[in-house]
Amino acid sequence: MQTLLNQLVYFGYFQSIFLLFIYLFSPKNRKNINGYVAFLVVVLMIGLSGRVIYISEVFGKNFRFIAFSEFATLLFGSTIYLFTRSSLLKKRFSYQDLLHYIPGVFYIIFVIFMFMLPTDQEMGLRVKSGELFRTITIFIGIGLLFNITYWAMSLHLFFVFKKELRDELSYTVKTQFFLNFLIAIGICLLCWVIVYFISIFGFEMIERTARETIWLSIALIILFIAYYGMISPDLFKIIPPSIHKKYTQSKLSKKDLDALKAQLDTLMIEKKPYLNRKLLKAELAEMLGVSSPEIARLLNENVGMNFFEYINYYRIKEFVELAKSEKNQNLTFFGIAQEAGFNSKTTFNKSFKKLMGTSPKEYFTSLQN
Repeated sequence: MQTLLNQLVYFGYFQSIFLLFIYLFSPKNRKNINGYVAFLVVVLMIGLSGRVIYISEVFGKNFRFIAFSEFATLLFGSTIYLFTRSSLLKKRFSYQDLLHYIPGVFYIIFVIFMFMLPTDQEMGLRVKSGELFRTITIFIGIGLLFNITYWAMSLHLFFVFKKELRDELSYTVKTQFFLNFLIAIGICLLCWVIVYFISIFGFEMIERTARETIWLSIALIILFIAYYGMISPDLFKIIPPSIHKKYTQSKLSKKDLDALKAQLDTLMIEKKPYLNRKLLKAELAEMLGVSSPEIARLLNENVGMNFFEYINYYRIKEFVELAKSEKNQNLTFFGIAQEAGFNSKTTFNKSFKKLMGTSPKEYFTSLQN
């Protein structure tokens, strides 16, 4: 087991060097790697360097080199959160973001003075008295609580963002990769919590090996994200930048909204903008000559739907008409749905069942009976 872990340490170490080399010397690829991820790779490389020196015994079996890996402990959670925020909300770095790293800096100072600077004699006395174990337990607990809090903030931000997308986009965007990334980090943290409590009950060796495995797993996940961010940057470019455009608040009266509703109905029937598979709320608002908040208010107050539901309502109506046409009999249901403006089979099936109360197959079977 230890041999495998050592091999993974070497792999992660050289992978981090490779990614940082590309980041520094390839301007084209540098644009594709999120700056927060690049920062994490630097921190992980420092930690992996310590482990490489330790397991290679270049300077003997000096445990102080393992302490390098602890530098990433309180920098990890906050960076994951800032990476999530910048990827989803397109928020650029500001000096205020550095406030998230203050606890991490204090933690690094603690590691240096507690584990790296004391002499072997001092460390031996701390081990015998149990002081070292108590101190490590307390600070690992603080680190876990800190990282779990930031992970929960990242997950909350993701779900709020995904919910708000439904009021801006008429189509489903690919967010599963990002969600899988957060789930993987969450699983690592959960395992860490489990082995933390195992150590409290006296199984220190199990905790020590497991914590090394978990730390290495998190490092490899970060390196994986950095690599894929470089070769497939679109995985993190979830939404078009145009939806972040700012608008003034709606000042339309009830009478204005009624008139606008009639215009919208005419527009949807005559021009069929819903056939655009990637229609944005901002685009529909521009066609009506109003702002995005005004059309949002119109849909909420006069229609009772959000933008996503409203557009897919018309797409379902279009689908039903197309499916009844003889010229489309050779097409599959999803093929017809694409002609009606859908870009996702899952979205089509969910929207159809929500509106019609049954699946497309069951609906058309009932019409034939």
